[in-house]
Amino acid sequence: ASTSGYRPDRSAQAEFGTLLLANTRTGQTVGSMGTGVQIAQIATDLTPGPIRDTGEPLDFAIEGAGFFQVLLPDGRTGYTRAGNFTMSADGTIVTPDGKPLQPNIQVPEGATGVSVGADGTVSATVPGQAEATELGRIEIARFVNPSGLQAIGDNMLVETAASGAPQVGAAGEEGRGILRSGMLEGSNVNVVEELVDMIETQRAYEVNSKMIQATDEMMKNATQTL
Repeated sequence: ASTSGYRPDRSAQAEFGTLLLANTRTGQTVGSMGTGVQIAQIATDLTPGPIRDTGEPLDFAIEGAGFFQVLLPDGRTGYTRAGNFTMSADGTIVTPDGKPLQPNIQVPEGATGVSVGADGTVSATVPGQAEATELGRIEIARFVNPSGLQAIGDNMLVETAASGAPQVGAAGEEGRGILRSGMLEGSNVNVVEELVDMIETQRAYEVNSKMIQATDEMMKNATQTL
């Protein structure tokens, strides 16, 4: 609930499917009996989280659709909504665990006043220059079907055939959200709602358990009578 940009995986009611039917024989009658349901799909809940002001220049939040691009150790591109970036020893903007932001942006040694515009333009005051210098631009990726992205941990998602190819470009253009510097998007998990859902699940489990027990006793009595 307190992880920046966290997105939970959920299985909606409409994403359940029936299990195989089992053949049954009662006397001379042959029929079929359903064996229950199973989860057909688990999707990432991409509902936006609340944006809070941190005042940190390397904290970024996307207000709207889109994802930050990060270079993963295996060479793939990871996508995340977590904008709590930092600076490496060589001045590269990276995630807290050292994954470089893409496109790569490097802040010169001694630079001050790092700022990011709503369109993703990164600027800083470089020693020896009176005006701010543009260091690069953060590009935002959006997907036709973002719920098709695959979660791989560490707040990272990767492209799949279901998500489609990323549409990369400037923030605020072609449906991409704008960037907010000095802000972070929080988790979209609501603790109160999760507790209520857990209680409902426990009660549903208890009811179904008692129903199965009652059915088992009925079948036992029927078997003994026959």
